[in-house]
Amino acid sequence: MHIVKYLRPIWRGCSMVLLLATLTCSTVWAQGAAPAASGGGDAAAGEALFKNNCAACHAASDEVVVGPGLKGVMTRVPNKDWVYKWVKNSSAVIASGDAYGNQIFNKYNKLQMQSFPDLQNADIDNILAYVESAATAAPTADQAKADGQGGATAAPAESGLSTQYFTIILVALLVVLALVLLVLIMIISLLTKFLSNRKDLSDEDRELLEQRTDIGKVLQSAVVKGAVLIIAVLLLGKIGLDSVMRIGIAQGYAPKQPISYSHKLHAGEYKINCAYCHTSVYKGKNASIPSANICMNCHSVIKNSSPEIKKLYTAIENNQPIEWIRVHNLPDHAYFNHSQHTNVGGLACQNCHGDIEKMEVVEQVAPLTMGWCIDCHRKTEVNTKGNAYYDKLVAIHASKEPMKVATIGGIECSKCHY
Repeated sequence: MHIVKYLRPIWRGCSMVLLLATLTCSTVWAQGAAPAASGGGDAAAGEALFKNNCAACHAASDEVVVGPGLKGVMTRVPNKDWVYKWVKNSSAVIASGDAYGNQIFNKYNKLQMQSFPDLQNADIDNILAYVESAATAAPTADQAKADGQGGATAAPAESGLSTQYFTIILVALLVVLALVLLVLIMIISLLTKFLSNRKDLSDEDRELLEQRTDIGKVLQSAVVKGAVLIIAVLLLGKIGLDSVMRIGIAQGYAPKQPISYSHKLHAGEYKINCAYCHTSVYKGKNASIPSANICMNCHSVIKNSSPEIKKLYTAIENNQPIEWIRVHNLPDHAYFNHSQHTNVGGLACQNCHGDIEKMEVVEQVAPLTMGWCIDCHRKTEVNTKGNAYYDKLVAIHASKEPMKVATIGGIECSKCHY
């Protein structure tokens, strides 16, 4: 009877461990590659209006930013009709000789307030309602810092596992497989030693035993060569695929701009809403690049002696545009509409741009690849609240899984390519 034949399952086990490690690498790599105020206004609606139109120059508290703090503003102004006129066209109010208007104008360095003729009276009521509610309920700056509050809407946590987690899983699995392989080798070594000392071992068994435990012959075996070949092919394939997939991807790209501009200071510390500078982010296809006059709304009186601000003055004096360097750039054949995502979808800027309010220099955080966009469309639920268009669809999907963007055509080719 051949005693050594009982070692064959163990030798096969070592081979299976090696092949399992190969399959694990390929699998993990594949996965890794992917309240109403007293004035009757709506404070909730007023918050968005305030941040989009007022926050760059005014605070809802009594803090002076560029213009006066708006806390208790209705106790200082003549009446609400005066507020309507002032917001829509302050220049006309001043020119009419209005005493209070000229008093405010002179007190704040004769800085002309921007006019908002498109705002309706109801919109202004909503802003006043928000100011009143914010002034009475807003936490102090220290409380906000302690609570981790910021001026921008926080981006929802990413769903799914990131490449970093896949790498950790891969390393953990390889360590476990290496330990299993080590244990099997120790068992083979002990059994080999035990069998070699047996006097009743036949010459045929002894010869087979020597062949099976010869490391050189094991390394020359077809199983080991095949496993090494498969691993090499997978590694080269992964490297090649990553190289091809990264063509045009600028994740981490953070170019030096012609004028140093800190989003951390403006959007983070001063909590200026994105839409104040990127004026069409909620209503247009593009977010728009801010023009020099937007900068001058504040910097005509603030830090106008700064070397960086002097570059702004030079550009204006020479009638030359500021040549900002674009950071996020999609291929020409891909259609993307900002308003569809920010206004209709209700997504925060941080969903795609990362924690922009913490960046001294803006960089591209997300890969912005087709796969990344499609993955988001597959996971993001459609916000149908208050939209009668979706009533029947919601009823149809009520008994099924939640309606995702993919459900309403979000992953169809013609959605982004046409």
